[in-house]
Amino acid sequence: MIDMLLMPFQFGFMQNAFWISLIVSVPTALLSCFLVLKGWALMGDAVSHAVLPGIVLAYLLGLPLILGAFVAGMVTALATGYLSENSRVKQDTVMGVVFSGMFGLGIVLYVAIRTNVHLDHILFGNMLGVGTGDLWTAGVISVCVAAALLLKWKDLMLHAFDPAQARASGLPVGLLHYGLLTVLSLTIVATLSATGLILAVGLLITPGAIAFLVVRSFGRMLAVSVAVCMVAMLAGTYLSFFLDSAPAPTIVLILTAIFLAAFIRRGLQTRRASARSPV
Repeated sequence: MIDMLLMPFQFGFMQNAFWISLIVSVPTALLSCFLVLKGWALMGDAVSHAVLPGIVLAYLLGLPLILGAFVAGMVTALATGYLSENSRVKQDTVMGVVFSGMFGLGIVLYVAIRTNVHLDHILFGNMLGVGTGDLWTAGVISVCVAAALLLKWKDLMLHAFDPAQARASGLPVGLLHYGLLTVLSLTIVATLSATGLILAVGLLITPGAIAFLVVRSFGRMLAVSVAVCMVAMLAGTYLSFFLDSAPAPTIVLILTAIFLAAFIRRGLQTRRASARSPV
């Protein structure tokens, strides 16, 4: 029984999958807290899908795929931020236009390529095919992103809650805005080999949403988000071995189940508090 339970740890591809889970869980969980507070859930979805044309163009030009993903992500993020700040169109509308245009371009290029190399892992992830190079790339990006978020978390928190107050306090609002977009693009590049483009939004939103329901302090929210994301990614990778399923969607399903449990718990607590309060 013990040998069967420890079986996933005996294979090299599973060990790499566990390592990539640990590596990408920290930056995605930290970033998800800021995206949830700032209301940028659609931004994470837009950027994660809109990097597809950059990846395809990088493949055609013989460049590293992560370079194409980062450039396309930055173009999408900067274009969305610029258009929303310099037009009467609301931000969610701008995100929808830019996202659909970039994703449509990526699909056209993706279908038009005639090659024996399959790019499906770009869309759906390939955690079981992660190599040493992928681990190093994700590790370096994760360390840089986590360090930037932790060093500037108070400034970013104020910017997320009240940009006007942040500007009045003398904070570089523009730098924080575009810096957060840059961090978002880098994080998506780090998760590219793990969950792919389609499921990356689950890691960028759900951990922060769970922590938002569980705690009321932003510092604790960061800690809970990282813990939840790390446990879900390790558990999803482990269970996928026995369920014979892909790790990425299994991880997203576990995160969704935890979110539903947190939502139900918060609802019950609210009802109990209302019942105890005097009429």
